[in-house]
Amino acid sequence: MQPSFHRRNLLQTSLALAAGWVIPGAKACEYFGANLRITHPWSRASTKDATFADVCMKFDEVTLADRLVQIETPVAAGAELGGLAASAALDLVIPQGQETLLSEAGTFLRLVGLKHPLELGRSYPLVLVFERAGAVSTSLSVDFGGLRFG
Repeated sequence: MQPSFHRRNLLQTSLALAAGWVIPGAKACEYFGANLRITHPWSRASTKDATFADVCMKFDEVTLADRLVQIETPVAAGAELGGLAASAALDLVIPQGQETLLSEAGTFLRLVGLKHPLELGRSYPLVLVFERAGAVSTSLSVDFGGLRFG
C-alpha cells in the first residue's frame, strides 16, 4: 500500500502545479466587480499640508454599462471628478465594451479633505461603489513621489 500513497501524493502535487500554469490568475493590482475589472488604483505621494490627492486607474472588461457613484476611504472625507470631466459630484459613466482610463492627462478621481499625507510605498483601503456592480474593495497604491512627469 505504501507505493500507491506516494503515487497519489505525486499525482495531486502534479495536478496542482499544472493548474497554476493553465488557469490564469488575477494580478495583484486587479479587482473585479460583477460586470467589470478595475486595474491598479494609484496616486502620488502627497505633502503634509495637501488637502487633496489625484487617483488614477483603469476600468475594462465591462460587460454591462455602469456608473461609479461613490468612493469610501479612511484617508479622505470624499471624492470628486477632476481633469477634463471635473465635477464636484461623483458620477462617472463606464460604457459597456470599452476601456475607461482615469489618468493625470485626462479625467481622474480626486480625493478631497485628506486626513493625513499619502506616503510613498504605502497602500490604503479604497472602496469603489458602482450603481450596478455595488461596492468593490480595492487598495490605493501610492506609487510615485509628488513630482509630475511629462
